[in-house]
Amino acid sequence: MRQFPLEMHHVAPGRVVEWRLRSTAAEAAGRGDAADRRASFNQDKHFTVAEESRASDDLVASWIAVTFEVTGPLDEPALAQALLAFARRHEVLRCEFLRLAGELACEPFAADELALDAEYVGTFETSERLRGFLVDRFTQSIDTLSWPLFTMGAVLREDSATVYLAFDHIVCDGLSMPIVVREVMTDYEALCRGEDAGLPATAPSYLDFADEQRRRYVTIDAQDERLGYWNSFIERNGEFFPRFPLDLGVEPDRMHPIVNEASQLLDAAETEVFEKACLAVDGKPFMGVLAAVAVCLREGGGPGVYRGFMPVSERGRGAWTNAVGWFVNTMPIEFDASPGRDFAQVMAGVRAGFTEMIGHIDVPFVRAWELLAPEEFAARSWPYPVNFFSYIDIRKIAGAERHDEWRPSTHVWSARANGACSWFQRDAEGLHMNSLYVDTPAARRTMGDFQEALRLTVQEIARAGGFRRPVALTPPRRSAESPVKA
Repeated sequence: MRQFPLEMHHVAPGRVVEWRLRSTAAEAAGRGDAADRRASFNQDKHFTVAEESRASDDLVASWIAVTFEVTGPLDEPALAQALLAFARRHEVLRCEFLRLAGELACEPFAADELALDAEYVGTFETSERLRGFLVDRFTQSIDTLSWPLFTMGAVLREDSATVYLAFDHIVCDGLSMPIVVREVMTDYEALCRGEDAGLPATAPSYLDFADEQRRRYVTIDAQDERLGYWNSFIERNGEFFPRFPLDLGVEPDRMHPIVNEASQLLDAAETEVFEKACLAVDGKPFMGVLAAVAVCLREGGGPGVYRGFMPVSERGRGAWTNAVGWFVNTMPIEFDASPGRDFAQVMAGVRAGFTEMIGHIDVPFVRAWELLAPEEFAARSWPYPVNFFSYIDIRKIAGAERHDEWRPSTHVWSARANGACSWFQRDAEGLHMNSLYVDTPAARRTMGDFQEALRLTVQEIARAGGFRRPVALTPPRRSAESPVKA
């Protein structure tokens, strides 16, 4: 299971059916004290940006989608029942978000109020036309300010089907997508056999997680000792956000259309050898990828000290493991990748930096942003290109043993951006990279050079157990107005 642009996905043509979620009860009826529920910090900021962009007619749009395959003729009633059970199971998917007296309230519909209406959309004769429809459908149907906040459908053929679901980020994250696949397919297959899948009617709710988070952090101030890690990072970095250190050709206060690219860095066999090279220096594969990123950025004109943001899952191994929601905290990480340091030395720095970061992940990113960079918090986007690194090992996720049959994939889309973000995934087929970045000539050159240098670097680690010298982007470029302390 990997993440790549929907435009790269070959979905065989067929007949498209969608299932629309609706409430069978009058609006707000039977929801009791639901208005007392409050959105998480992530959700509140996301919703606020959507409100402000709508008011200024400057829309900021995005979605996260997942597709997977069903072998054999599709049992439409069984799939509809599995989709409905999934929507009922996760309270956040049943939520309508409303601004009440300045607070963002979450008002969930009762599970037994929900129903699905099937609708035949059309038959598509070519994959190209089908892809175009799906991209347009997701973009037009996903609206942060309107419930439901996701869409569901399938492409039916005589001997197979492709199921798709697309979500607004406000109700999910990247790790929610494998949960979607596993639960829908587990229920569907059981229903086809006339059995009970044994999945719970309701899962632990992200709304409960959000309530707990707010109680703990809504009253803290900028002097709270729990912000010590953030404050020390800001002191060394010189500002709240760690800048992407290479030139992307962006203009201040301007959002650009995006380029969405994906490629394989290592095949399965190479990734296994890469892992062994990381273990040999007391590291993990994600640390090896991050070390390679840092060295490539440095040799492209960046600083010797790597500073960047890294999303961290807040699910843990307890109650939230199989819950759908936005369980992500974004944290700063830094380590030394100066010239002359070998692979083992850089990996030791990554390991120390990650250990220090993990010890301070309690304060939510959005709360830290609001308290420590209030002027930038008032904006609708990050202020400039930010250094961002994300890594997921899909093989460790529940249901991964069936991915060769279900063939799931994740697709992320955003209308505009002012920087670059890269996500790395490891699955049974190898190590993959998906990057979204601004569509400027400088960014296309910079990111093309960076991606090629990174591919060569991880391949060299797999082959030789260390960095190749030199690792160079051509030519070194860094924006003159983006100073970064070493």
